[in-house]
Amino acid sequence: MSGSGKGRGASGEPPGGARANIARQRRFWNRNASSWDRQAAENPGLARVVERVVAEATPGPGERVVDLGCGSGQLALRIAPSVAEVVGVDVSPAMIALLEEHARASGLSNVVGRAEAIEQLAFDPGSVDLVVSNYVLHHLRDPDKEAAVRKAADWLRPGGRFVVGDMMFGRGGAARDRAIIASKVALMLRKGPGGWWRIVKNAGRFVFRVQERPIPMDAWVAMLERAGFVDVTAVPVVNEAAVVRGTKPATS
Repeated sequence: MSGSGKGRGASGEPPGGARANIARQRRFWNRNASSWDRQAAENPGLARVVERVVAEATPGPGERVVDLGCGSGQLALRIAPSVAEVVGVDVSPAMIALLEEHARASGLSNVVGRAEAIEQLAFDPGSVDLVVSNYVLHHLRDPDKEAAVRKAADWLRPGGRFVVGDMMFGRGGAARDRAIIASKVALMLRKGPGGWWRIVKNAGRFVFRVQERPIPMDAWVAMLERAGFVDVTAVPVVNEAAVVRGTKPATS
């Protein structure tokens, strides 16, 4: 967790809580669903992370999969042909509408969309084989990230897997963090005035943790281990992104 300060909660974020963040995220992604869908289709880095999540997840026949923060379906639609069912969950109804539209266009009848916030999501214990997420959980407050990992552990059957691909870096305390931040700033500087404005905007988000709240790989590993996952591994994929995987212990 980040440090604390005057006017901030224990997680180092401005007060407001999960409910305010859910409302903010829903508004943002309802407005930007179509543009995200177009950009995601043209983003080779995102495609690489999706493929690494799939490779680590090893989805198989007969499995029920939950995709946390499915967006318009970049990961859910990639996994669906290999499994019995994918439940795509997203805070944005507009994203779920795009997911369902893409599933129909692809002839996939085993994709189910649910317009719900991850923080409020529930499944029966032991009812899921695989929980995945890609480039989403950094939008959650830190306590809600931890809660999502614990809930995933509860939903999974023994031997089930939890795999998350995400923006994973801290606030400059480690060499990897500093290298990622420097590379992002350098990229934006090369884009001219538009990039300079993005530096200012993203710096505000980063400092005040309003829209994006990434944490380092080792923090993700620790969260999975605290939730009882075993064989936890973390693999950097592209620049800021990494994939973390854990397995729910099999019963003896």
